[in-house]
Amino acid sequence: MPSRLHALLDRMGRATIRAVEEFGFAASLLGEALWWLAAGHTRRQPVRLRPIIAQAMDTGIQALPIVTILAATIGLMLAIQGIYTLRTFGAESRVTLGIALSTVREFSPLITGILVAGRSGSALAARLGSMRINQEIDALSVMGINPVRFLVVPPLVAMMVMMPLMTLWADLISLLAAGLYVSAQLQTSLAAYGDELLTILKLNDFMHGLAKSAIFAVLIAIVGVVNGASVSGGAEGVGRMTTRSVVHAVSAIIITDMVFAFMVTR
Repeated sequence: MPSRLHALLDRMGRATIRAVEEFGFAASLLGEALWWLAAGHTRRQPVRLRPIIAQAMDTGIQALPIVTILAATIGLMLAIQGIYTLRTFGAESRVTLGIALSTVREFSPLITGILVAGRSGSALAARLGSMRINQEIDALSVMGINPVRFLVVPPLVAMMVMMPLMTLWADLISLLAAGLYVSAQLQTSLAAYGDELLTILKLNDFMHGLAKSAIFAVLIAIVGVVNGASVSGGAEGVGRMTTRSVVHAVSAIIITDMVFAFMVTR
């Protein structure tokens, strides 16, 4: 029995040490990326605009179709469930309040973050993992190119720019889809629905969701880079770390969303 307890404590200790090491690596990576972004030109290695635009196209523009479909689905789901629930109390006319605040403050940034984590975060981890296996990252260092500036800063900046924009797009699509359903079910006009939205929503509500989406972007990029840089064991290791990247990014997004909501509603 004592040997089993010692083995369990040993595994827990090793797992804790690995987690602390990964957290420290992620924090140092983020700090170094921000330093290169701000002061890269002083070292004659400025961050180029072209790779940032390429990453923005992949992260944002090419993801717009699926973001649009999911945002419309979420808006319709909120409208359907909201009317069905409030009809029990004869208050279905107040469904717009729940739809507006839930969409702008919670669902749009959360769904967009999870989508980008599964689509772009995993791709980033796989790309860096493949480069590590093929020793391409070491080759960059030998050529005098800082890997953080070349590989980390462009996706980080692209995600921080595109995530809030995609979240804002998701807000508009979700609210429009919900408005079409609400106006049809409650026999009201879409213009009246829009006027009610303008009355309910404030700038702070939009900023709440956009701020969360920017935080989610940093988490997705850093988690993808950390897992990609930790690949070992060939192609199997790349697949394992890619899956791990998605799990960690989605978990980090949901936990951060809960903490953020708790702090701003106190």
